[in-house]
Amino acid sequence: PQVEPIKPGGPNKPYVVLGQSYEPVAADVSWKERGVASWYGTKFHGRRTASGEMFSMYGLTAAHRTLPIPSYARVRNLRNGKETIVRINDRGPFHSSRVMDLSYAAAVKLGIASMGSAEVEIERLTFDQIRTGAWRRSPADGESTQLAAAAPAEATSVPVPADGADDPIMSVVPRVSQPPVVKESQARAYTPDAKGFWVQLAALGKRDGVDRLQQKVASDLGSLLPLLAVFHEAAYFKLQVGPYGSRDEAVAAAQQAKDALQLTPLVVERR
Repeated sequence: PQVEPIKPGGPNKPYVVLGQSYEPVAADVSWKERGVASWYGTKFHGRRTASGEMFSMYGLTAAHRTLPIPSYARVRNLRNGKETIVRINDRGPFHSSRVMDLSYAAAVKLGIASMGSAEVEIERLTFDQIRTGAWRRSPADGESTQLAAAAPAEATSVPVPADGADDPIMSVVPRVSQPPVVKESQARAYTPDAKGFWVQLAALGKRDGVDRLQQKVASDLGSLLPLLAVFHEAAYFKLQVGPYGSRDEAVAAAQQAKDALQLTPLVVERR
């Protein structure tokens, strides 16, 4: 996080939505709040936010009805203790049952992407906390905080021939030009009942084949990393991307993966 001045007017001026009046916070003050947070992703990806910036589901951002735009907040999942720092750059949600809308990437960090929503604690980071570094968790806290950062840039794809004849469907090896190291934890472990539409990149007989494909995704289409999940079903390790809210969204993502990764992905639905 960094100190970004609170500008009067624009997204920080009072406004009315659905007959309800809202008055954004216009000062550098502490703020704590508890409530339910949900997330928004592909439907709004690429659209303009209240700040005028383009929304990216892969950035660690969030929408709040009254916190200053821009500002930073620590969000903690009260169920599992996971937390992340998000940048407030949009207004919403305009439902009385929720207090914050998170980007998909933030929802993944908090462990709520598969659930849809969760009760969270929101704590705004003041300018003084940012300047002095007081917002950081000490090692004694036992928690690591993910930082708000820009979405990873996509790289130009370079086709690579497969070499794993023992893999039943496909196998892909990464480029040798120092691809990013992909930790196994970057692919979410999901149970088979994760609902929604998914793009299956591969179904492999060995886990190391999945690991190689993860490295290729990191190298050639890094924006998909927050969406990766591994399902171990019927002796296969299935590397899938999702979930998407509709088949059309999944088909569009499959085409993007096909073009960038030189694969033939499948769209599957988990009910």
